[in-house]
Amino acid sequence: MSTTAGRRADAVRNQQLALEATTALLTEPGAVLTVEAIARRAGLGAGTVVRAFGGKDALLDAAVSRLLGPVVDRARDLAAQPGPAPALRTLLAELIAFQSAHHSVTEHLDGLDLPATTAMRAELVGSVRQLIAGGRRDGVIRTDLDPEVTATLISEATFAIARTAPSPELADAFLTVLMDGLRP
Repeated sequence: MSTTAGRRADAVRNQQLALEATTALLTEPGAVLTVEAIARRAGLGAGTVVRAFGGKDALLDAAVSRLLGPVVDRARDLAAQPGPAPALRTLLAELIAFQSAHHSVTEHLDGLDLPATTAMRAELVGSVRQLIAGGRRDGVIRTDLDPEVTATLISEATFAIARTAPSPELADAFLTVLMDGLRP
């Protein structure tokens, strides 16, 4: 029996199938996200899915962090660029698009223990805070609001905009109003 880093090849394959099935279900609005639904989508038994990850929380954590990975990487890259206001606008536009495409993910996460997802969300928020701080320092983002208030305002506004699944033109208009409101 072949092994991959000490694990049986079929266990690695089953884990990958379960992860792919979970990720696919997370992107479908209204999808039921039970171990049984994941197993059915993956072509596996429910027990196999549970064994592959140790439980539904760990499987969801792996799937959501897999979805968030490119977004977090992009936020980190944008936060390192000069010109925090344009970088912030770009990041917010990309977050709105991501959240619009994946807004049903949030419905499945309430009350779950998701350490990898929590860490990635914290990194994403950290990048937004870094862009806010740079914009305040450069005089392009208002300083009369507490930075935490500004971060919360941005987070809640982008989430609300994303929930409406706006057209690109409407999303751009929302962003224009939000960014105008952030100017000193």
